[in-house]
Amino acid sequence: MKIATILGSLNKNGSCAHALNIIHDEFRKSGDIEIITIVPNGFTLPFPGQSLTNSDEDKLQKLISEADGIIITTPEYHGTFSSIVKLIIENLGYPSVLSGKAVSLLGVAGGSIGAIKSLEHLRSVCSHIGAIVLPGPVSIPNVHSVFDTEGNCLDKKVEKRLRTFAVELVTYTEKHICPEHALEEQVREKS
Repeated sequence: MKIATILGSLNKNGSCAHALNIIHDEFRKSGDIEIITIVPNGFTLPFPGQSLTNSDEDKLQKLISEADGIIITTPEYHGTFSSIVKLIIENLGYPSVLSGKAVSLLGVAGGSIGAIKSLEHLRSVCSHIGAIVLPGPVSIPNVHSVFDTEGNCLDKKVEKRLRTFAVELVTYTEKHICPEHALEEQVREKS
């Protein structure tokens, strides 16, 4: 199984990255999950309507196409998800390669209500383009007190929720997405 994780921030050492590290650790425990890590700093992506000769748009689409499940992370900025997440979504084509994919959402915020608004907006966008957005997004409030400077989680409840979040995506993907792929491959082999 392949799971893609999208870091929705340019800060490779920020709270979204720290949360993803815990999720990646949980995936590694399984032993049979290939993690596709999408870090936006490693991609050259055009703005909508712009074309770039050295664009990584095709590379991004291929990586997401190969994934069975996807986790999108975002910090909450001004009551919505980051512009980096929007840029990544805009570069996933039309129709989007997210269509039909199991997608889990994770948001972090400095305030006490967490990333609720950004996750609502992101759920709406992902659903609109055909993603299967799983229930139970994770919103981490007061994020500056949740992780230390080394990225260690200081809140055992948050860490447990992140690990459960990872397992829930894998379980859903195994039950509902991977069987479709296996059936499709069997039909093609018999043709």
